[in-house]
Amino acid sequence: MKIIVISDIHGSLYYIRKIKDIIDRSNVDKIILLGDLYYHGPRNPLTEEYNPQEVANVLNNYKDKILCIRGNCDAQVDEMISDFRFSDNIRLEINKKRFFFTHGHKYNENNLPENIDVIVYGHFHTGFIKKIGDIICVNSGSISLPKNNTPNSYLIIDNEYINLIDLDEHVIDKIKFN
Repeated sequence: MKIIVISDIHGSLYYIRKIKDIIDRSNVDKIILLGDLYYHGPRNPLTEEYNPQEVANVLNNYKDKILCIRGNCDAQVDEMISDFRFSDNIRLEINKKRFFFTHGHKYNENNLPENIDVIVYGHFHTGFIKKIGDIICVNSGSISLPKNNTPNSYLIIDNEYINLIDLDEHVIDKIKFN
């Protein structure tokens, strides 16, 4: 299985087109969206080529592959333009490891849910991979509004590795989880 994980698009048509090209070349089985898809949020500037409706149109083309988390900037109206369902979090077993996918504003490295091996989230717009005790904590960063001098980034998860990747498709960091 190969999964691409994307967070914090914030309505950027420019960056969703870049990630669309990567998705199409990567032959992924699933796309996990960690929230904040369309609205830029009151603390963020408008993203490049801000166009939430067109971002929704691009994402809707992948509706059969998408698992989506509701972010703190996502609202019911966002679900009305999306052909896929929003969840509060998603639990998946990948190669016998218990993954927990969430936006990050509630659960994160400082508030870990129970019964997990890996937590994957966005929200902070800062990509990283680290271990806290036996738990692997992963932040995908943001594809459109990275913060703290981190690059625009996303994740690729396969049956063995979690890869943090920039938009030039260079691996920033990776960890073997199995």
